[in-house]
Amino acid sequence: MLGAFAQAFRTPDLRRKLLFTMGIVAIFRLGSFIPTPGVDYVNVKQCVAAQDNSVLGLINLFSGGAMLQLSVFALGIMPYITASIIVQLLRVVIPHFEALHQEGQAGTAKLTQYTRYLTIFLAVLQATTIITTARTGLLFNGCGMAGTDGAVIANDSVWTILLAILVMTAGTGLIMWLAELITERGVGNGMSLLIFMSIASSFPSALWTVANTQGGFGLFLLVIALALVLVTVVVFVEQSQRRVPVQYAKRMVGRRVYGGTSTYIPIKINMSGVIPVIFASSILMLPTLAAQFGDQNAGWVQWIIRNFGQGTTPLYMVLFAVLILFFVFFYTSITFNPEEVADNMKRYGGFIPGIRAGRPTAEYLQYVINRITSAGAIYLVLIALIPTIAFVLLNISNVPFGGTSLLIIVSVGLETVKQIDSQLQQRHYEGILR
Repeated sequence: MLGAFAQAFRTPDLRRKLLFTMGIVAIFRLGSFIPTPGVDYVNVKQCVAAQDNSVLGLINLFSGGAMLQLSVFALGIMPYITASIIVQLLRVVIPHFEALHQEGQAGTAKLTQYTRYLTIFLAVLQATTIITTARTGLLFNGCGMAGTDGAVIANDSVWTILLAILVMTAGTGLIMWLAELITERGVGNGMSLLIFMSIASSFPSALWTVANTQGGFGLFLLVIALALVLVTVVVFVEQSQRRVPVQYAKRMVGRRVYGGTSTYIPIKINMSGVIPVIFASSILMLPTLAAQFGDQNAGWVQWIIRNFGQGTTPLYMVLFAVLILFFVFFYTSITFNPEEVADNMKRYGGFIPGIRAGRPTAEYLQYVINRITSAGAIYLVLIALIPTIAFVLLNISNVPFGGTSLLIIVSVGLETVKQIDSQLQQRHYEGILR
């Protein structure tokens, strides 16, 4: 494997792509530490160190810790992820969006443009929320309030606030552009790689905290062993698929015979990826966000903080599991349409051996999808909850990684390695994967 990586860097074209990708990633990480204009970086660091903010943990994780530091890339890639999910869901309720999806490359380009516009709108909304909560002290649980000695925004004039919102929104637009540059000129999917780097950047410090302050070297090794086991399971399941055989009948066009080939429909166990976990986490984040704006002494606020604040209570885990199960089936039904697949097969003379073309094929595919999705949903629930349960049993307060983090890192890592492997094989080299 090391020889294959060395061969990748010895190949001029591939080396240029890899160095370009690493350069863009370095710019992205640098922007995560540049403070937004008007923000007192010293006071921000003190507020972050003085409290344990788990309410915005998922968003802060996707930004590589930049959000709580109020940097120019504070919003990270989260507005684009949210916009992409919304546009995909709108295909179900807006026929125009579904028609664009079926138009091919031209329709996809139009949907991408809508996604960009929605990303900028969400970035403005999220930047306004973050600046407002930081100014009023809600972001850091009362720390850094404007008008105090340790205010995170020393000058809270209207122009300073507007400039901060503008810079954060521009940062999101720049991240989108950088990600598209990676996709076009680099290696791998740009958006996925930036998310990968944001999450991976938080692992070393979290593991170092476990080794030095919470349990010593023995607990550190136990956490590493748990991570390796989970990564092995994720790699095995993400690579697994059910192959439904498809046979294409022979047909005569002029003097030539077409068809007569055999292929298959690959159905992954986890077709929905990490989207259901993100959906479930985002929804369960809403009650705690609402509680921050209420009276902290009120009964309902205390109940929400007690049951949803840390994400380790039995009620939170049960709701988390139920929401994941729901969104797995919901998102799979959007991304894979058995009737559409059956119609395309019938149009081009394809059929599943032993199954009649048309409606029987659609019913058979739906039956297979339901069985595979059930296994995938249980797998997602276990991957999402096992790390949390294990860290609670080990009495680790600063959780170094979660199921969402591992799923994203392993999935993006596999896809990137596959792309490098395919480019090596195109040049008649031995690939990375065996």
